[in-house]
Amino acid sequence: MNHSAHPAEQISHTVNKQAFVRQLQRQLKSENILSSPEQLRPYECDALSVYQVLPWLVVLPETTEQAQAVLRLCSQQGIPVVARGAGTGLSGGALPIANGVLLSMAKFNRILAIDPDNRCARVQSGVRNLAVSEAAAPYGLYYAPDPSSQLACTIGGNIAENSGGVHCLKYGLTVNNVLSVQMLTIDGDLVTLGGAGLDSSGYDLLALVTGSEGLLGIVVEATLKLLPMPETASTLLAIFTSIEQAGAAVAAIISDGLIPAGLEMMDSLAIQAAEAFIHAGYPVDAAALLLCEMDGMSEQVAEDIERARAIFYAQGASEVRLAETDHERKKLWAGRKATFPAVGRLSPDYYCMDGTIPRKYLAEVLRGIADLAAQYGLAVANVFHAGDGNLHPLILYDANKDDDLARVEALGQQILQLCIRMGGTITGEHGVGVEKLNGMCLQFTSAELSQFHAVKAAFDARGLLNAGKAIPSLRRCAEFGALHVHHGQLPHPDLERF
Repeated sequence: MNHSAHPAEQISHTVNKQAFVRQLQRQLKSENILSSPEQLRPYECDALSVYQVLPWLVVLPETTEQAQAVLRLCSQQGIPVVARGAGTGLSGGALPIANGVLLSMAKFNRILAIDPDNRCARVQSGVRNLAVSEAAAPYGLYYAPDPSSQLACTIGGNIAENSGGVHCLKYGLTVNNVLSVQMLTIDGDLVTLGGAGLDSSGYDLLALVTGSEGLLGIVVEATLKLLPMPETASTLLAIFTSIEQAGAAVAAIISDGLIPAGLEMMDSLAIQAAEAFIHAGYPVDAAALLLCEMDGMSEQVAEDIERARAIFYAQGASEVRLAETDHERKKLWAGRKATFPAVGRLSPDYYCMDGTIPRKYLAEVLRGIADLAAQYGLAVANVFHAGDGNLHPLILYDANKDDDLARVEALGQQILQLCIRMGGTITGEHGVGVEKLNGMCLQFTSAELSQFHAVKAAFDARGLLNAGKAIPSLRRCAEFGALHVHHGQLPHPDLERF
């Protein structure tokens, strides 16, 4: 398989590796310092495997004090640091730097407290997303953000990327469900952001850090909001013979004042892949389907389900099915959450995009993606959080073919530009990482990017944390030829389409 080193900009240093390892061994067990190529290989990429590079060193601290010591050593000697959780990221945000330390938070995996009275959980950053809900379940509580990778992804990574999931429409993203974090700066200082209250004095640094992709600090602990399990939940499967009808139905649901717990759309290729993999009961001849879940008090849910059913039929649904049992409901959602691995069975490789658009343009953007895919000769399966306009086009390709990856990257760039043209943005939950650096040049002006860099410098003046990720340099944007192109200067979608 063909891969390339990731395009992040590097920070050079002349520190001797063996001497640095000896310094680390005064702070950590030798088995928690990985330096041989065989030990480093598992860390060369995250889930965005099209870019790969071997880290200089991998360090696995077991305590906050050890992590502080590692950061202080790196800061003193000018060594860049990349934090890594479970490696499930899809934008290259946790990709290592060839001359830097990869700081794995895998051993920070303890749930420190479940507080049912205050409906919160205190956890270390390496705790798996789903493990929080499992620990809270005996108290009738759960943690709302549920990315598709929740079996494996960690809370620290969720905070870094501001992860969402199929229920983010009603319950919000990670930023809406984190009460506080303990974070290490590049100098090894431990700071607490947020608190038990709904608001506090000063800048909202907790919101700033959430979604900052590891550029500002490294989270070691978080206090998470827990919610009561809903009394009941019901799910509708709405089947459509055209993408346009499904897109219109999404807009109609929201405009009618309904707020589903989840509202997801899949196109025909995604439907066929998921059904062959999970056997969820999806109609393989449908052009599109919507999964719509309502939760809450039983009477309200029943009323909302009937309103949604009527809306779907009014928008042209050929059939609307209600999951009759909890097992059937979970099966429908299992198909949606397994779509990514299911699509992986159709092709040697696929490239998962992530952009967000206004809901009213769903059908138009899907037509635009289909036109672009035809131009590049590549198949695309679409699955996305329709309720908040978060698209996940999956571009199928074969990395063993010399020109496939280049075509995929070019198509991906065109899809992101399309999202911007329609008044959207280049990411909804996967982050920028290294994958969308050029897209940032399209979306923001030089003045706006300069402000981003000023915020970065306030936390990390030498740029040692996750160097070259998320925020492109002005030089890069100038070389890309898009320094002054951004959302305000692109044609308005009502004036020019594709």
